[in-house]
Amino acid sequence: MIIKAKPFSPKTILFLGRILNWFMGWKFNKLKIYDAEVLKGHSYIYMCNHFGFWDGFFACYFCLKSIYKLEPNLKGFYMMSLEAQMKKHMWLRRIGCFSIAPGTKSVSESLDYAAEILNEPGHIFVLFPQGDLESCHVDYINVKPGIAEILKRVKGNCQLIWSSNMIEYFESLKPSVTFYGLNCGTNHDFNLEKLTNDINQHHQASIKKQFRFKNRV
Repeated sequence: MIIKAKPFSPKTILFLGRILNWFMGWKFNKLKIYDAEVLKGHSYIYMCNHFGFWDGFFACYFCLKSIYKLEPNLKGFYMMSLEAQMKKHMWLRRIGCFSIAPGTKSVSESLDYAAEILNEPGHIFVLFPQGDLESCHVDYINVKPGIAEILKRVKGNCQLIWSSNMIEYFESLKPSVTFYGLNCGTNHDFNLEKLTNDINQHHQASIKKQFRFKNRV
């Protein structure tokens, strides 16, 4: 049996988001978002590259500053967490985490729960499709098939949004983060191969922008 989320109210989540906004502004030099198109009246799967401890904070920041800005009727914010971590830190339920135990029969229950969340407009589900930590500068994102298992269970309208997140220091002692957003379509036109190709084309283009890439003769 999975551990389900028991999140704070939307007003409380928004208040915590304002605190996060202040904290991120203090901790980082610059945070620049290139927004993706957001479709109103949908639920959302927010995906990004997975490269470090800050990824969950970056996901929250992007969703509040980009998705919430364009679709203010958000109701909840969710993500999966390993069952072992959930048992150690039950407070994770209050920020929208629910459990998954890879290799057990309860995996199907976790996927059904994720789909149940996404059937309701205004919910955001955060997903790191690589599964494993990799450098933010890798030039290929391996999208694991778990997302397809979730989406085939979703009956409502769900938009997929990707962000290639890049971190650099340049002139400052504090790091700067750039978020390159991409509208990846909806569950109704989902194709795993196309999603993987779209994400990688966008990610490679984002790397070139970030590196101020110049062709050398």
